[in-house]
Amino acid sequence: MNIKASDVKALRDQTGAGMMDCKKALVEAGGDFEKAIDLLRKKGQKLSAKRADREANEGVVIAKTSHNKNNGVVIRLSCETDFVAKNETFVAFAESIANIALKNLPNTLEDLNALPYEGELSIADKVTEQIGVTGEKLEVNMYHKIETVAGQGQVLPYIHMGHKAGVILALNLEGGAELEEAGKNVAMQVAAMKPIALDKDGVDSTLVEKEIEIGKDQARQEGKPEEMLERIALGKLNKFYKENTLLNQTYVKATNKESVQEYLRSINKDLTVTDFKHVTLG
Repeated sequence: MNIKASDVKALRDQTGAGMMDCKKALVEAGGDFEKAIDLLRKKGQKLSAKRADREANEGVVIAKTSHNKNNGVVIRLSCETDFVAKNETFVAFAESIANIALKNLPNTLEDLNALPYEGELSIADKVTEQIGVTGEKLEVNMYHKIETVAGQGQVLPYIHMGHKAGVILALNLEGGAELEEAGKNVAMQVAAMKPIALDKDGVDSTLVEKEIEIGKDQARQEGKPEEMLERIALGKLNKFYKENTLLNQTYVKATNKESVQEYLRSINKDLTVTDFKHVTLG
């Protein structure tokens, strides 16, 4: 069957599939454009099933905030190889998913994947379709959002190491360039130092209990008296908080060992971080 080059190009523009794949699909579909799209989608579904057990540790992380800085999202679109992750089309696809997330602010990752991407296709369907294009396992497997009430703070984004990590961070105050710079500096801190919580109140109680028991066991092995174990363990716990909670960490750019919270107060006495989300590859 004689397939027009313009039809092949149109199919490629819509699906992102290779020229030869598009031509084969059009030939098999007898020139029917919609049927050719279905054939390409089925190819993606077959590849998805075959590669379900593959590791998808590469990809891109996208962090975005709304124009008014009241909302922010961070998503991860994973793939198998760095070659695909660096492809401009792949990055643009991840950006488009993040834009949909920012517009709709779904509550969960499952809700995000169920959102419409184009026409009757959901985001999950579009990802499956793109598996047929790349030949690799792809998945949107991480999503977080932060929402603030207008007039009660701002959300700022930070992308680290060429989309290998992303942070969204909320400040309690709105403001100009100085506050934004402070927020982005602290977002860089999150990416570099990987805190597990905002402050000690955000650390899971099970983890706190575990750290206390570890501290007691270490002190016991050092030959400390039983009556001192609790106090020693609590001292170690305070060190744990300082190393692992954002506001208590030493600010990485500090020359005087000030904490992140102290740094923020040096910018504005009322300034603090109210929330953050950190996503990395892997």
